[in-house]
Amino acid sequence: MSARIVLLVTSPRLPAGLLTAAAWDVVRRHPVLAGAESELTTAVRVAGGEVTVVDGRATQALLDAAAAHGVAVWLAGPAGDESLARELGLRLAREPGLAELELMYGSWDPPGARLLDAVAVMDRLFSPGGDPWKRAQTHRSLAGFLLEECYEAYDAISAGDTDALREELGDVLFQVVLHARLAEELPEAQRWTVDDVAGGLVDKMVRRNPHVFADAEAGTLEELEASWERIKRAEKARDSVLDGIALSQPALALAAKILERAGRVGLAVPPPLAESQVDPEARLGASLLATVAAAREAGLDPEAALRRAALAYADAVRTAERR
Repeated sequence: MSARIVLLVTSPRLPAGLLTAAAWDVVRRHPVLAGAESELTTAVRVAGGEVTVVDGRATQALLDAAAAHGVAVWLAGPAGDESLARELGLRLAREPGLAELELMYGSWDPPGARLLDAVAVMDRLFSPGGDPWKRAQTHRSLAGFLLEECYEAYDAISAGDTDALREELGDVLFQVVLHARLAEELPEAQRWTVDDVAGGLVDKMVRRNPHVFADAEAGTLEELEASWERIKRAEKARDSVLDGIALSQPALALAAKILERAGRVGLAVPPPLAESQVDPEARLGASLLATVAAAREAGLDPEAALRRAALAYADAVRTAERR
């Protein structure tokens, strides 16, 4: 039976001891080599494994260990040690009788693991020797950037460009992580972290979806929406159905949201008549509000409609410029 070398790759984003049963069997039964000391080498030793840190020619050390013991395990570092795997593969391709090479995954990144990397990178940027510009920012100074990144994500959605949307959502996520890191520098009574942001989101999703996380019946989409609104009202003691509307959004979208909220609770408050207004700006505003109300009755999105018309007009202007 030929010698065997096991390249054991693990996720650096999980605690060191979280290995599969098969991986634990391998590291307990056979000699383990590694390129450096780490939390994982310590965990293997504590569990009764034999670990040797190799300084220098790792390929030859692995071949010698496999020849002496039948099986040798290489405990890959956080980056996976691809150069060693390549060198070892080329050596065994030239001399196939030396040993067989096996790749084993001792643990995998869970979904969302790269979010941990985003948090770690942001922390590095805020640490001494990091980025002075980011450390000099405040929530207020970054407010415009957050809005701009959201608009760029909206543009990608409007264009149907999912690759661009992935990138733009990354920029939105950057703003979230950056604001959370800034909040860690606030006075103690006001301080919060990205885990507080994520924890609040998780709690909210669980509370607002009892048909998934509790024993509530799912019902129709209309019943689910009504349940969502009841839960929101119970969470937030609001005096008005209009409380919580983002007042800084574009005026057309703001008007549509106000009309939608009023209609949701059956309030029939007629918008002001343009003819009754005393100045031109008020008359124009009342006329636009009436147009938004008509769009809502027709099931149209006035913000999207005006954006579409404006972009078409922009194309016409560019065409005229070329002429």
